[in-house]
Amino acid sequence: MKNKKQGNFLPKASIIAFTFLFFNLAEAQQQLIELSGIIKNTGTRKGLDSVKVQIENTEDNTFTDLQGNFKIRTRVTIPFRIVINKEGFTSQTVEVLSSSNKITIALNPQNTIIDAVVISASRVPEKILRSPIAIEKIDIKTIRESPAASFYETLENVKGLQLLTSSLTLKIPNSRGFNSPNNFRFMQLVDGVDVQSATLGVPLGNAIGPTELDIQSMEVTPGAASALYGMNAINGLASLQTKDPFTSEGLSVYFRGGVNHVDHINHKMSSLGESAIRFAKVFNKNWAVKVNASYFTGVDWISNNQTDQNPNSLITANPNYPLTSNPAEDLWNKYGDERNNRMAVKVDYNGKPTTFNVSRTGYFEKDLVNPEVKNIKFDAGLYYRFGDQWKASYVYRYGLLDGTFQRGNKIRLQNATVQNHKVELTGKELTFRAYVSIENTGDSYNLKPLADNLDLTNLSNNNWKNIFQTTLQNNINSGTDLNQAFILARQEADKNRVLPGSTAFEQLKNTIIGINNWDSANAGIAGAPATGGAKLEQKSRFYQGELTYDLSRFVKIFNLLAGIDYRLYSITPDGNNFVDFNRPVNARNIPLANGTFGKDVIYQKYGAFAQITKLFFGDKLKLNAALRIDRNPEFEAKLNPRISIVYSPVNQHNFRASFQNGYRFPSLFEALSFVNNGNVRRVGGLSKVNEGLGYLENSYTLASIDKFTSAVNSDVDGGKSQNQAAQDNKQFLVVANLQKLQPEKINSFEVGYKSVFFNNKLVLDWDFYYNIYEGFLGQVEVAVPKNSQVGSNAAVLAMLDRSKQDRYRVYTNSNNTYKSYGTSLGIRYNVVSNYNINANVSYNDLASNNTSDLFITAFNTPKWMVNFSAGNREIIKNIGFTVVARWQNSFMWESPLASGKVPAYYTIDAQATWKLPEIHANIKIGATNLLNRRYFQYAAGPEIGGLYYLAFTYDLKL
Repeated sequence: MKNKKQGNFLPKASIIAFTFLFFNLAEAQQQLIELSGIIKNTGTRKGLDSVKVQIENTEDNTFTDLQGNFKIRTRVTIPFRIVINKEGFTSQTVEVLSSSNKITIALNPQNTIIDAVVISASRVPEKILRSPIAIEKIDIKTIRESPAASFYETLENVKGLQLLTSSLTLKIPNSRGFNSPNNFRFMQLVDGVDVQSATLGVPLGNAIGPTELDIQSMEVTPGAASALYGMNAINGLASLQTKDPFTSEGLSVYFRGGVNHVDHINHKMSSLGESAIRFAKVFNKNWAVKVNASYFTGVDWISNNQTDQNPNSLITANPNYPLTSNPAEDLWNKYGDERNNRMAVKVDYNGKPTTFNVSRTGYFEKDLVNPEVKNIKFDAGLYYRFGDQWKASYVYRYGLLDGTFQRGNKIRLQNATVQNHKVELTGKELTFRAYVSIENTGDSYNLKPLADNLDLTNLSNNNWKNIFQTTLQNNINSGTDLNQAFILARQEADKNRVLPGSTAFEQLKNTIIGINNWDSANAGIAGAPATGGAKLEQKSRFYQGELTYDLSRFVKIFNLLAGIDYRLYSITPDGNNFVDFNRPVNARNIPLANGTFGKDVIYQKYGAFAQITKLFFGDKLKLNAALRIDRNPEFEAKLNPRISIVYSPVNQHNFRASFQNGYRFPSLFEALSFVNNGNVRRVGGLSKVNEGLGYLENSYTLASIDKFTSAVNSDVDGGKSQNQAAQDNKQFLVVANLQKLQPEKINSFEVGYKSVFFNNKLVLDWDFYYNIYEGFLGQVEVAVPKNSQVGSNAAVLAMLDRSKQDRYRVYTNSNNTYKSYGTSLGIRYNVVSNYNINANVSYNDLASNNTSDLFITAFNTPKWMVNFSAGNREIIKNIGFTVVARWQNSFMWESPLASGKVPAYYTIDAQATWKLPEIHANIKIGATNLLNRRYFQYAAGPEIGGLYYLAFTYDLKL
């Protein structure tokens, strides 16, 4: 019995002992482990503060102190891995085998050219040194150390890139020629999303892009990128990446205050301010949220250039008479005085009939626009990661913008909003993205119809002309000097006109801005207002879906990336810019507004691409080939190939060559617009817009009409009858015969070289391009004779009477082929003790054409642009500086709104930064255009002066 009891007892004792031991071991395994160490900068060997240290696959994390030291506690069993992250440095993952020793880890700055990785060039990660095409990357440190007033303006210093300032709130990038404030040829992405405004057709600068606190980096590809991105990317691509909430947690705030207009030119000295906040947090290791908000307000740069683009020496003015005050002037920043408001005044002068060209008076831009502007931005995202590589997210963006936008005319954007909803799923091999962009132009308006209708509420063009003509004749008869007679005639015709600054002017201006019907010619028609309006009321959406898949593991002999995408524009017609052609029409076959919007206008495209990459000869030669096909139902399908090679004969020396063929489908506005602008209707080039109107097949070019009219007036003044003079000079009239609108095509050739020298201290980057444009898209103004066909006597006579013709400004393709070429060179040198020097120079030119074309192609690019910067991130402890100088030579600017010479200019920007690590803050003081040397970048653009600011950033890691 005893033995039996003992036998029963021993197993029980063993179980109890085992259980006791198990729980003790479990407790021991779950006990806290403390790990300590230091994180250093490999370059300076100094400790790095605010580095995030996290136990892999857990929520256990900490941050380094001012000296780079950290301590972290965890219950995870050794061995485990820690993940090290800091903005501007290459992330590291380190395996921990023991907690007994203090560990030391060195991080490499990410801006080392050898380590820099880009994605935009090939849509896959690759070293920037071996990119197959020219590409520039602006990292977080460069952004923070730039003297630009906002991070987006750092683009102005990029090799080969121009950044036009349309407003304080609106900056437009471009590269390699054919520049424009409404640039259809340059694409901008934010985290893969095209942030263009649907109806305006272009990115509105950074109006709905990242805030100052959330930007991570910017990649810029000058030149064609349509083989991989399609649509508009034939002159360049800018891709902005924001911070990942999983690796950049924290609460950050930003304040910037400053002043401009310090010289009181056009406006008294004014203040500007910007505030921003960012919050990012990771929950349960798989979930993360990120929220950003910013608010900017200031007084805009003023456009008040009074250059006359119709001087008295031209046949469209009065070249036979020495007039000191040009009655036919057309000033850059004045509206209502354009050629479509020009009229022929006939009087007896010096005993014979004389015809003078006279324009209506119009109003200055500074009197039509309130210069106070604002920009509100908000975005919020919810992120979920699962598995090894998968991440899903939903992001909402909102932007509200004031500013001045230039298209064929100036558009005042007021409370214009763009919203964006995006869902995305990414993995190691697959990326799916879908988003919708929603636009509402709010209280915006067009300056041209505003000025026209302000004048027309005083007198119609015909009544104004009669008063002017009668008064001019009376003064001539009384012996008044001709110059004075013109001045007195204008004063009499304008006698009852509302004047800027008066209460009546402001009331009338606000009334016209609130009317959504620009066509004063419709006044009196049922449903139309008594006077024309100027409101820009556009409501639109575009939907985008895209999928890319890395198929390399299935192919194995080369890397293969493929993708598809689909885009649909849905525009609500407003009766001014877009119309529903199924609606009732007036006597001239023009659809009526009737206070309704009609059925939505649909415009769409879809495409697919495939790209292969193959390495040869021990990875010294990289071959990259891509083929894209795009289809828009309005046009035939188009193929876009790209082939490139990168040859690296020795380490860090990389030669590249590429050929790309790209197409640009006409933008929504170029294809389907229907805009009345001061008796000239701007229209899309698609045949369905032309139906019943005849501007494609039954019109004369405006340039030929000017020559014809001048010759006829001269003969009439010489004694001929008008009919006889018209028949004698009809050979000057040129029938337009405009072709059906087609996509614009580019063939682009590029070679380049990129390398590093002297132990990675010197970086050299050079490229040369040669572009061939076919079917270049532009605008030509034509006149359609009413109730007659071109070539008939009635049509010839109609070209002498504005009431017998309809004027159209038509988007169409050029007849000629255009060739542009250029080169750029960039040098970056780290001198000694953190001093660095950057310099780049770019040359761009357009090959001459021996034959004239339907319209001016508007290269609009200076031949030479030079940027130079010097700085030191830490000249003394925690204090650094940067100075940037820019210069460009003079060039000719040409556009439908204004043409003329843009003078050469140079600017100097500077900043100093003071880091306050004890309170997690930075202070930055700086200036753009430090010397306040005023300049303008394009004809009719604003005059830009000095801007001086102080910025404060607080960055708390949670």
